[in-house]
Amino acid sequence: MAYSDFTLEQVLDQFQITSSTSTFPLPSIAPTPELAATLKRYLPLATSISTEKARNELIVAPILLEVRTLFQDQISYFSGRTLTVDPGVGLNGECDFLLSADTNQTVVQSPIVVIVEAKNADLAGGLGQCAAQMVGAHRFNDRRGHPYPIYGAVTTGTNWKLLTLTYPHLNISLEEYLVPPQLSLVLGFLAEPFQAFFQASP
Repeated sequence: MAYSDFTLEQVLDQFQITSSTSTFPLPSIAPTPELAATLKRYLPLATSISTEKARNELIVAPILLEVRTLFQDQISYFSGRTLTVDPGVGLNGECDFLLSADTNQTVVQSPIVVIVEAKNADLAGGLGQCAAQMVGAHRFNDRRGHPYPIYGAVTTGTNWKLLTLTYPHLNISLEEYLVPPQLSLVLGFLAEPFQAFFQASP
């Protein structure tokens, strides 16, 4: 078993996690002119091609790299990286995207944020995989002395479902956030855990 095999119900049951849905109070971060121009140019192409690969390359990756830029490249960015935490309980496998509060691009360091691509444009269907990766991220971070809340997202590129895990409670956003109209809120959500981490760091 791996992250991608989990349903949301299996994650909640196996790891004894409670869950709720709520409206997220999100900070707003305006995109740079460069990101706005990139999405204006390539989002129509990505939606026209309408494959997960195209959406990842032309929409999701530029948004995640924008977060890296916001923190002067003090964040590492991984795409398609394996995160092995506890194979015995299925906490292993490839992660679509990871962000980490570290400049090391050779190995994944803690703390980390997980982003899952929605297969077949099904956000609800990606919640299990995302929740499993968030449990893995929690254990990964906790073992390294970073017991922070875990942030995650399931996305088609244009639609985003947001999640937080304050172990053992998982909170899922009631809303789907749309890009580009709500891009500033998506950026605020993705940046929030790193702002907290860097503010807490000596």
